[in-house]
Amino acid sequence: MRKLLLVLALAPGAALAQDYYGAIAYSPRTGAHGWSYDHRSRSDAENRALSECRKHADDCRSLVWFKNACGALATGPDGYGSGWGTSRSLAEAEAVKVCGRHSSGCSVRRWACTTR
Repeated sequence: MRKLLLVLALAPGAALAQDYYGAIAYSPRTGAHGWSYDHRSRSDAENRALSECRKHADDCRSLVWFKNACGALATGPDGYGSGWGTSRSLAEAEAVKVCGRHSSGCSVRRWACTTR
């Protein structure tokens, strides 16, 4: 029995799948944004997205994070929104819907997906 457990533990594919995280950050004042994907933690993903955004603006904030999924940012003349989903199209639809609560004419500005 012990040999069987050892073989199973060492078998390829027996390890748990790795989770991947991503995030999108946005500057409401300037419209600058940053994104990340395939990081090993939520904080790493958010920090990278913020770092990329802050290259262009100082008021960036993390809008959305996602795990083994996709995130999107939509903007309009009077507002913005973000969303996540298990596919790019679901994330984009959610971001446009949220943006539509604050502005008309919203469109997707950025999307990102993890490799899962």
